[in-house]
Amino acid sequence: MFVTRLISGIILLAILITSIVLSGPVLLVLLLAVSLIGMFELYRACGRWKGKPDLLIIIAWLGAAVYYLFVFLNMKEYLLPILMCALIGLLFVYVFSFPKYQAEDVMCAFFGIAYVAVSLSFIYLTRELPDGAFTVWLIVICSWGCDTMAYVFGRLFGKRKMAPVLSPKKSVEGAIGGVASAAVIGLIYALIAGRYMENGSNKALAFALIAAVGALISMVGDLAASAIKRNHNIKDYGKLIPGHGGILDRFDSVIITAPIIYMLALAFG
Repeated sequence: MFVTRLISGIILLAILITSIVLSGPVLLVLLLAVSLIGMFELYRACGRWKGKPDLLIIIAWLGAAVYYLFVFLNMKEYLLPILMCALIGLLFVYVFSFPKYQAEDVMCAFFGIAYVAVSLSFIYLTRELPDGAFTVWLIVICSWGCDTMAYVFGRLFGKRKMAPVLSPKKSVEGAIGGVASAAVIGLIYALIAGRYMENGSNKALAFALIAAVGALISMVGDLAASAIKRNHNIKDYGKLIPGHGGILDRFDSVIITAPIIYMLALAFG
């Protein structure tokens, strides 16, 4: 199990690194594919998937695809209107096919767009920022770096449960260790990469702070994905990634971290 998890993790990381380095259409197409699969996993977990996509799911997928098209075209002023058009489309289906769908079905369909597709698009948006080729890696540092170090610190020093009902294995000590480690890694990363960045020498503390905040938020993303699984009595979202589960099992913290890193990167210039 460990070997399988390690190998699939290395392959996944290699694909992610390659796509981020290449950026452009390669990264955007990968993120769209991941988003559509993640939306499918979410709808299946919530009981919305009935063996084939219904009209609500099709509109949600179409909304996500159009959203990504306008992200690629750098027409950011249209992104919110596109989301509203997707919502209106879902409401059209809800109203004119009533009572085929419940209000919860519409909410779930739109939630999939915002929670999965829109959130993951911030990886691309962060990559396209000035010095984004360097800043985007803070998303990985905050998400997977914090998760790994939180596990290590939790195993070594964990005593107090952070979320005893939702995730009994996570500890306060592990969380503190994960956030602190992310901050240190962010600082070291900035000191190494700073020589290639504009005003890089002044960004070390900013990167450390961004990494710490992002790491803290990433735990919320992890726990939120776990809460959805608990609500629907499933262990994993899927089996696409051997040893890890589905897309949402592996990207649960990234989904929430990416938008935060983008906003903090803008705030710190």
